[in-house]
Amino acid sequence: MKRLVLILTLALTCSVFSQTAKYSNEFLNIGVDAASFGMANAVTATTNDVNSGYWNPAGLVNLKDSQVSAMHANYFANIATYNYIAGAMPIDSKSAVGFSIIRFGVDDILNTTQLIDDQGNIDFNRISLFSTADYAFTLSYARNLPLEGFSYGVNAKVIRRVIGDFAQAWGFGFDAGIQFQRKSWFFGVMARDITTTYNTWTFDDAELATIQGAIDGQNQTTPEATEITLPKLQLGIAKTTSIHRDFDLTTSLNMDFRFAETNDIISSGSMSATPAFGFEVDYIKLVYLRGGVGNFQNLESLGGEGTNIGFQPNFGVGFRYKGIQIDYALTDIGDQSLALYSNVFSLKLDWSVFR
Repeated sequence: MKRLVLILTLALTCSVFSQTAKYSNEFLNIGVDAASFGMANAVTATTNDVNSGYWNPAGLVNLKDSQVSAMHANYFANIATYNYIAGAMPIDSKSAVGFSIIRFGVDDILNTTQLIDDQGNIDFNRISLFSTADYAFTLSYARNLPLEGFSYGVNAKVIRRVIGDFAQAWGFGFDAGIQFQRKSWFFGVMARDITTTYNTWTFDDAELATIQGAIDGQNQTTPEATEITLPKLQLGIAKTTSIHRDFDLTTSLNMDFRFAETNDIISSGSMSATPAFGFEVDYIKLVYLRGGVGNFQNLESLGGEGTNIGFQPNFGVGFRYKGIQIDYALTDIGDQSLALYSNVFSLKLDWSVFR
């Protein structure tokens, strides 16, 4: 246990102080699973199913059987689509493995770079379509520690980003997490991109050169070939209470840290943090009601006159029967004032359904 904590600490420290603050792969901060969205993503300590590969891979050890999960959501007035599919299975009584794929993209974008021909005439037949998409492929492994109640998990992820024929990138990174359960209390730690995730871009110079009116260094500049994603740390605590013979209540708190200056409600030159609160009420593990609030941000008022605090409210419901679980969440990608709300649905199946 001490060795694992030491490795996580050294990886975070080296990554933070050896790189400049940059941002990439923000699509991986959206999340997965409507049940988690309904609780404002405050599930670092309690996640215990196939979706743990994203939220905290240590939770995969709680699987009793193989599971598959899928989610679909539309953002920005249905302009962008977000899709997720995952599978996980226990290896033995002490370990488990999982795999997931995420795609966040905008399809059928009009490419008008060749709209005007060599004679200066507008030719709509010269318009083509292209897509821009981000992919994440994640392999997860989890195992119980010799200490009772402790488990750990690690992710190895490959990032693929594509912007039509103009540019493409590959990236690689690692996550690690720990969970501890003591009676009705749950604790979790999730370290994302612990070694700093790197994206390396390649550009099609011939395709970029076809953009009419573009002059390199004046109105067009080729982006940097390398992006980095700095580590993030998520701490979670939760408690489950029986409020009636047939009803249970789970309340959870997350504190999400970034090692960079952002608009988070708590921010300094080298670190920022924002809390998230969530709850879930279930009736005999059959019907679920969820709610939460998170993503607290300092937002500049219109006209630049002071700032106010923005936040992201969430609401969700779920239904589970004989290994089939369907969840719904009403949420958004930003906060209550800046983005349109989205209806998110997800499906989770125990493999026993197919037997």
